[in-house]
Amino acid sequence: MIRRLQRFLNGLFGSHNNVSLGFYGPPNAGKSTLANKIAADLTGEELGEVSEIPHETREVKKKEKATLNADGKTMELNLLDMPGISTKVDFNEFKKYGLEEDSAKARAKEATKGVVEAIKWLDDVDACLVVFDATEDPYTQTNVTVIGNLEAKDIPILIVANKIDLEDADPDAVRDAFPQHPVVEVSAKEGRNIDKLYDEIIHHLS
Repeated sequence: MIRRLQRFLNGLFGSHNNVSLGFYGPPNAGKSTLANKIAADLTGEELGEVSEIPHETREVKKKEKATLNADGKTMELNLLDMPGISTKVDFNEFKKYGLEEDSAKARAKEATKGVVEAIKWLDDVDACLVVFDATEDPYTQTNVTVIGNLEAKDIPILIVANKIDLEDADPDAVRDAFPQHPVVEVSAKEGRNIDKLYDEIIHHLS
């Protein structure tokens, strides 16, 4: 109810400033790559490191005062790159990438804490980009849980179907899985459709 009132007042008095924009999604969906691309475009600096190893982001990365100009409007964003959401973190998953058992267990512990932190941050974000890997089945327990939690808190959502540069990408599957929300297909790695994403952020999340 409070968020609905805020958006109503924003409609009366103009777009809101200092929008806290959370980047949510499962591990390895390209969430941090997208966050880095947007941060670099808007501030000249990236947010953090990326890796093929799951849960590279294990704590919230922040970039404040990122000014977005698109579709004739301006938004000032606080970018919040969240740890990847997972219903279970298994240290054996990290061993597949060459980590020793002790390092894998430590990473799993940090990743689990990161998931908890990301969920806690739902009380502090104004809007969210939910990033899915368009080459993977979008209708998973993790993805449904992420969307459901955001919907329950009445947080505006824009879904990003990422990795369309890959041959087996199927962004339409993402649309079919979550037809109640707008979907933008992008390649964060190659920067494809990023300008369209900016227009949609202004249109749907301001």
